Formats: sequence, structure tokens, C-alpha cells
Amino acid sequence: MSLTIASRHICCGGELGFYTVQSEALGLPTTFGAFIPHGASKEKPVPVLYLLAGLTCTQETFLIKANAVRFAAQHGIALVACDTSPRGANVPGETDGWDLGVGAGFYLDATQAPWRAHYRMGTFIGSELPKLVGRHFAVDETRQGIMGHSMGGHGALVHALREPEKWKSVSAFAPIVHPSAVPWGEKAFTAYLGSDRASWAAYDATELLRAGHVHPTTILVDQGEADQFLERELQPHHLEEAAKAAGQKLTLRRQAGYDHSYWFIQSFIEDHMNHHAELLKK
Repeated sequence: MSLTIASRHICCGGELGFYTVQSEALGLPTTFGAFIPHGASKEKPVPVLYLLAGLTCTQETFLIKANAVRFAAQHGIALVACDTSPRGANVPGETDGWDLGVGAGFYLDATQAPWRAHYRMGTFIGSELPKLVGRHFAVDETRQGIMGHSMGGHGALVHALREPEKWKSVSAFAPIVHPSAVPWGEKAFTAYLGSDRASWAAYDATELLRAGHVHPTTILVDQGEADQFLERELQPHHLEEAAKAAGQKLTLRRQAGYDHSYWFIQSFIEDHMNHHAELLKK
């Protein structure tokens, strides 16, 4: 599968590039970003951390706004960021709102018409993209982690709990921890997965923990206490309670005064990069 270079930039002692590829999972072209630190080679591949952004974002958002590149360069870790949904699917209604459709793929595989033909971000991030990155870049596919924000935090937690052998480290900022029980998740899951709530559990971190899916490492989560979506959409206590019951190691830090923005992420990104580096560089 060939890549088309959209742009390349020298940054922080490495190269940040954006690449377009025809995705088999999505049935459409999609663009992703990749930062490869200086010194990476096929003889000396580096660990890789996947970044999942939130609602309305693109493959550029996390890489530009989070300040993660600087710390990735220091640790010698590659970063990869995908888009938040397919683009150009032309599904009726996919641009009617900001919390469903374009920019809101929820990192799952839709099972319901008309979404199921292209809204397959679950397979893309879980299988296709890592294989593509491993083929074209000097990364160690046995040492990959995943991090996300908001909807992307939901995606990071779900993918790590479903396949802990693939994702060696996981963290999240302000994640949607129990989408089955909050408006954002209920709207998206009804459209993408149908009205049978039993099918939603496979994409709900709280339900996965309740079903016995645990990650062998500590999950790191930061949540701002002044987050405008805290009470309605995020509700981190669900994750805390489910983790305790399941025996999942969890560090959930509630940060006074911080909101939902990337200013919050910038403030604690170094801690998250240190968390992943410690686990991925063992």
C-alpha cells in the first residue's frame, strides 16, 4: 500500500510528516501524521505511540496542540495520529452535527446502514494503520502504546482493554469512560451500532472492565475538575469504580481548575509521555 506525502517538516530533532493512503478498512483515502525521531532506523526501530483526538478534530490536532512531539523526541519515541473519522463517505446527515459523522467516528466499526460501509475506524486504528506504519517507518511494532483525549480517550481505553497484548501502554485525557450512559455515546452508538445496548459493551471501557478485560499495566488518566463536559459526558467515577472491582491498576488524577482544552493537555503531557516511555522502552 503506497503513501502519498502531503507535507514533511523537520521538528524537535526528527521529522514530522503527513501522509495520505487509500484505506481498505474505510474504503476511502485518509490522512495520518507521523513523527519519527532522529536516529530511528530499520536496524534500530523505536517504540511508537498512537494519538487519538476528540470530537471535531483531525490528524493534525493532537500533534500540533498537545506539545507531545518535543517529549517524544527526547524519549526517542515515534508518534502517529490518525483522523477522527472517514472523510468523503457522503453518508446522509454526516455533517449535520459535530458529535456524529464527520469528525466523530468514535474509533469503532459501525454495524448499521448507512454508516457501516465506511465508518470503520476501529479496524483502521486497531489493525490497518499499525501494519502500514510498521511497513513504512522504523518503528518497533512489539512496543506500541496508545493515548487519547475525550472521544479519543474513549478509543484509547477501549482498544487497550480489548487487545492488551498489542497495546503495551495506555493513557487518556478527559476520556468518555462510559459512552453507553452519556448523551454523546448514546447518540453515536445508536446510529453506528443500533438500538441493542448489549452490542455497545464492546466499545465501552467501563463495560469492558466489568466483563473482566484488564490491562497488565497501570492506566493513567487526567481529568480537569473545571471541564465543561465533566458531569454530563465524562463521569470518570464509572471508570474508577469498574477498575477497582476488576483489579485494574488505575491512576486517575483530578486536576483542579483545568478545563477540556488542549491547554489542559499541554500542562500534563510530559507526565503522560514519561508514563509511556517507561513502559515502552523496557
